[in-house]
Amino acid sequence: MAKSQLNQLKSALSQAGLSQTSQNGKKRKKSGSEDTEKVKKAARLQAIHQRLNQFDTKVTKLKHDVGGRKIKGAIGHPAQSKQAGIEQRKRTLLKEYQEKGHAGGMIDRRFGENDPTMSVEDRMLERFTRERQRSSKASAFNLQDEEELTHYGRSLSMLDDFDNVGLHVDDEDEDDERQIGGEVVKHTHFGGFDDEDEDDEKEGDESERKKSKAEVMAEVMAKSKEHKLRRQMEKEQGENIRHQLDQDFDTLKSLLYAPDPSSTGSNSIPLGVSRKPLPQDNATTEERPIEVDYDQQVRELAFEKRAKAKDRTKTEEEIALEEKEALEKAERQRKRRMLGEEEDGSDEDEAQGRKKRKRDRGGDDLDDDFHEAEEDWAGLGSGLGEGGTRIGNDEVSVHSDSEDDSEDNGEGKEGEGEEEAEESDNEEVDDDEMSEGEEGELTELTTRRKSRTSEPSTFSKELPYTFACPGTHEEFLEIVEDVEDEDVPTVIQRIRTLYHTSLAADNKFKLQTLATVLVDHVLYIASPPTPRFTLLSSLLPHLFALCKSYPIESAEYFVGKLSLMHKNLKRGLSQGALDPEARTWPGVAELSLFRVIGATWPVSDLKHPVISPARLLMGAYLGLCRVRSLADIASGLFLCTLFLQYEELSQRLVPEAVNFAMNAVLHLAPHSYKDAASLPGSFPSPDLRSELCLPLSIVAKKTRKLAIQKPNLAQLLTAAATDEQTKIDLLGLSFDALDRFANMYKGLEGFIELFEPIQTIFSKLDFKSASPDLETKRNGVQEKLSSLLKFARRGRSPLKLQAHKPIPIPTYIPKFETSSSSYMRHRDPDHERNEMAKLRYQHKQEKKGAIRELRKDAKFLASVEQEKTREKDRAYKQSMNKVFNSLEGERAEQKAMEREKAKEKKRSGRK
Repeated sequence: MAKSQLNQLKSALSQAGLSQTSQNGKKRKKSGSEDTEKVKKAARLQAIHQRLNQFDTKVTKLKHDVGGRKIKGAIGHPAQSKQAGIEQRKRTLLKEYQEKGHAGGMIDRRFGENDPTMSVEDRMLERFTRERQRSSKASAFNLQDEEELTHYGRSLSMLDDFDNVGLHVDDEDEDDERQIGGEVVKHTHFGGFDDEDEDDEKEGDESERKKSKAEVMAEVMAKSKEHKLRRQMEKEQGENIRHQLDQDFDTLKSLLYAPDPSSTGSNSIPLGVSRKPLPQDNATTEERPIEVDYDQQVRELAFEKRAKAKDRTKTEEEIALEEKEALEKAERQRKRRMLGEEEDGSDEDEAQGRKKRKRDRGGDDLDDDFHEAEEDWAGLGSGLGEGGTRIGNDEVSVHSDSEDDSEDNGEGKEGEGEEEAEESDNEEVDDDEMSEGEEGELTELTTRRKSRTSEPSTFSKELPYTFACPGTHEEFLEIVEDVEDEDVPTVIQRIRTLYHTSLAADNKFKLQTLATVLVDHVLYIASPPTPRFTLLSSLLPHLFALCKSYPIESAEYFVGKLSLMHKNLKRGLSQGALDPEARTWPGVAELSLFRVIGATWPVSDLKHPVISPARLLMGAYLGLCRVRSLADIASGLFLCTLFLQYEELSQRLVPEAVNFAMNAVLHLAPHSYKDAASLPGSFPSPDLRSELCLPLSIVAKKTRKLAIQKPNLAQLLTAAATDEQTKIDLLGLSFDALDRFANMYKGLEGFIELFEPIQTIFSKLDFKSASPDLETKRNGVQEKLSSLLKFARRGRSPLKLQAHKPIPIPTYIPKFETSSSSYMRHRDPDHERNEMAKLRYQHKQEKKGAIRELRKDAKFLASVEQEKTREKDRAYKQSMNKVFNSLEGERAEQKAMEREKAKEKKRSGRK
């Protein structure tokens, strides 16, 4: 039979040691403090209560129980959860309920804080006065806190009886602050008892009482003392600052009198400063003068030279106009020197310039720095302008970028950074050439100047300063007919300066024409028999600037030249690719144009109106033309180097260039291949061992003592050279091209298929009896190809099937209808609809939980309200009980008195 609840409780209490009664007359030993014992006892009782109360645990029975699986919420403690919820609501909801309707914050009760009519000084003064009044009313009229009797900060002995008797005070000094205000006199001294004052008092502050005479006087004295203290503090502060300045003036003076580091003399001092000797640094403090004439030094500093405003930054149009006027002025001076005429004052600008350069002559002038007009070197020399400024290539180079930027319409901006290095190199070459030219011109012009009157024809070859803008290439040739090659860039720069776009509306079209003229001149100077590549390099910066300023017009002209070259190629191919008289391969002029295109336009673009046609035309040359001589190989190798330059950034594959470089090796180097069918790989080689190409192969014995040199491509293209040195040079160039191509294309997926046949061909080349340089270079390229192919094979992995998830075994699960089956209710095959159903379910659960919590909150607040009502009723009942008790007591006393009176009447016999 199971124990009853009472027996279980008794046994639990006995086991916990809570049922033992204390022995009578014996004190138990305390193991700790009383509070600790109470806490432990309460904890034991709580544990016993929870263990015996079966209603404190709620177990949710599972339909399908799995052993070892823990499910959250299967066992609950409703009593504990309810108590925890109540405690949480007491901490949060009850506090909010109690503070509902309460207005928090601080009430600023400082005097005048909420009065907008009072200033900050008035508020502080009034607060100070009231604080002094509250601190000690007994010491309000204590005059012993000063050294002598004072009145408003002054001694009574210093006052005059007739001060401020109806007289106006004109001096704006501190005495104005010591005067008693008119309002104070009106309301306190001679007034304060009329009705108007009372009305104003009531309107101003009805809550405050009217001040007494003692309070008003205390306020006046407090204000006067405050003003006195403030004046004393300001005076002391000013004195301290003045003393500090006096002490630091010697240091400031030493800085002012310090010598100028840029001056050459050791005794130079600033303008307007006294030349009084200063004490040395090693002098002692006692030796220096103690008192310094401050006023004298201030006057000396006043005469010091003042800073002047600088000229404003000139605009691009003003700079261009000044440069044009300087060139025109220099040209007029050059013509006068050429004709042997004396400089006169007809030119107003020149006369004004000479007046500015000459200083005013004084009465004591000894003419020791006076120069005649003919000794003025400002306008001499083709490279010098006024004031020694250079009127050459460097003069306008600073402004060429701004001109380009102003005219640039947004096209052709790419590639600017690609050619900066090359442009800077060209500019450096121009600077060196111009500097050498200046020295020669100065020497020559000095001799010319001495014999100007006798031989005016000596100035006929001097470079003019102004030129007409050429409209055609023939006009430009007439301009530069008698000009040296090193002066042609100066001529172009002066033309660009004279016809700047900001000077006239038509200058834009003239400069566009100048760009096309420069393209024609590039082809002209690069044509055989004497191509001038130095002049071509010096013209590149100007052509680049003009193409950048006018990209559309320049691009159209370049494309026109490329179209003409393509027509010539088709005409030569139709005549016969193997015909020695057919012009198929490009010459020096065409190759120079390709080089200029690569230096002028951005070569890394995927599609470009100039670079794309040029790349196609170069590929057509390499793929369609046939090799007939060493000149053809030289032309093709130059195109390969151009492709290396073009594709340096984009690294696009050009198979025609790689194939031609390999064919050049086969044409020049000795090997064992008999025909094209025996070659490895699939690249075409139609001219291998042909009748025209057989003489191109080197003779190994003749090259044993020769070394590889840098080939002169211009000489190869203009002359039919067939010596062994030329062949060795071209073969070395082919090796270098293949080396650079391998380094460029080492990241391609088909690198193995592209360069493995080349490695095989390199291994079959025979240089045993040839030049050792060839063997060394071949070995270096072959080793590099071997290492690159090794890495390419290592990085390549065999193809694999695409990894898929394992296909599960079909289970043939029957198809349930979502409308009738509760099992498939939340398993909709439509993913989006299933997600929406889950969201609706979650929303529904959250809504139910929120409603449940709100109901619990309302129930808790209702219990709080009910408890408050009970407390109120309990207090009311207690108060009523007290009243009834008092009334009952009084009534009992009254009845007792009535009974006593009745007894007295009865004793006395009265009824």
